[in-house]
This record gives sequence, C-alpha cells and structure tokens, in this order.
Amino acid sequence: MSNGNLYTHIQNNIATIEFGHPASNSLPSELLERLAISFKELSANNEVHVIILKSEAEKTFCAGASFDELTAISTIDEGKQFFLGFANVINAMRKCSKLIIGRVQGKAVGGGVGLAAACDYCFATEQASIKLSEFAIGIGPFVIAPAVERKMGLAALSELTLDATSWQNAYWAKEKGLYAKVFETIEEMDKEVDYLALKLSQYNPEALKEMKKVLWKGTENWDKLLEERAEISGKLVLSEATKRALQKFKK
Repeated sequence: MSNGNLYTHIQNNIATIEFGHPASNSLPSELLERLAISFKELSANNEVHVIILKSEAEKTFCAGASFDELTAISTIDEGKQFFLGFANVINAMRKCSKLIIGRVQGKAVGGGVGLAAACDYCFATEQASIKLSEFAIGIGPFVIAPAVERKMGLAALSELTLDATSWQNAYWAKEKGLYAKVFETIEEMDKEVDYLALKLSQYNPEALKEMKKVLWKGTENWDKLLEERAEISGKLVLSEATKRALQKFKK
C-alpha cells in the first residue's frame, strides 16, 4: 500500500505544500499525519507568510479517505484513529497562524472537500466538481462537516450530504462560497494563485496572523468536537451496513 507523497517548498516567504497518492490523491493515515505536521511546522516558521495547498497531477484534487484503509479497519479504536487523521489536519489548518490558499485543479470527494473548506481562500478550475459520498458507503461526513458548514452554510452541507451520489459543479461550489474564483484552465488558475500569494507575502505578517484569528473565530471548540465526530465515524465504519457497502465498492 502506497503512503503517498508530500513535498514542502519555501520561496519568497511563500510555502507550497503538495501532496499526492496513486489512488486519485486519496489520503491514507500516514499522509494525513504528515500534512498535519507540515501545517504546524509552517505555522511556527517566521520565514513563511502564506501557504499554498495543492495536489499532484491534473484530474483529481483529492479522493478523500484511503479506501484500502477504510476496508481494513477492524476495531472501533482503529476507526476513530483513522478519522482523527482528518480531524487533526483540519484543526492544524484552523490553528495555523498563516493564511492558506487552496489550489483545486480537479474533483474533490469527501475529505477532499473538507480540505478545500479548511483553506482560507480557494481557487479552482471548471473541472473541480465536488461530492460528499459518505452516505453511499454507510458513514457520514461528520468530521469535515463543521468545516464545510462554516464555509458553505448548512443548506449546502445538507444538499451535498443527502444527495451523496451526485456531483455539484465548480460554479455551484463557488456560488455556495467554497471557491472564490473558478478558471477554465489550470494555467489561468496558477497565475492567480501565484499573484495572490505574492501579494499576501508582502503584507504585514502580523496583520495576516490577526486576520487569520478573526476568520476562524467561534471554532475554538473544534479539538473536542472533531474528536467526537471521529468517534462516530469510527463506530459506523464497523457496522454491517457499512461493511456491505464497502464490499460492493471494492468489487
């Protein structure tokens, strides 16, 4: 089982985190842990004023949870620990003292939507459709729901969650607040990503830090909340209904 790739590059006070995995940039536990650590380290790095989050290749931004790991979970504790991986990344992004720009070049599913929602400003291409497919495999988007609701609102979260088999296009996601801008091509998007990152990197870093606090006001209870949500998902993934659904997907 591949644990995926993670690269961090810092230049001109701009840090770029790039993750990747052969299975459509899905996120196994080790990659989630490395992502959380990277955000914590960059948060404490005074040479970094802004962060760009991106993934490898062109077709998929992030397929969410590692399917291989989901099907291998055999205890409630294993289940909770797996979903805590997503909780830890979202909380690391929330607590990070640096503003995070998301670069979403393709489809985002489940936890991938959560990653985009945890960014402070998100660019996307027309190919960046989104879907919360968790109900279809017998669980729910419990851990990422607070981030999605904060960014898109309860109505959008409800629509995405309940219509678990349908894609919503990038312009729908922009209308709901997940994306700030949508572009026809990756090249056009990258120009804007770089332009905004450069502008932000030249602003007063203390002002950026204070604005980050303002943007995330009211989320101070998320350490406890997301752990509770991880426990819910950890229990559900062992249910008979979920096991049957996962086996169907595996076949």
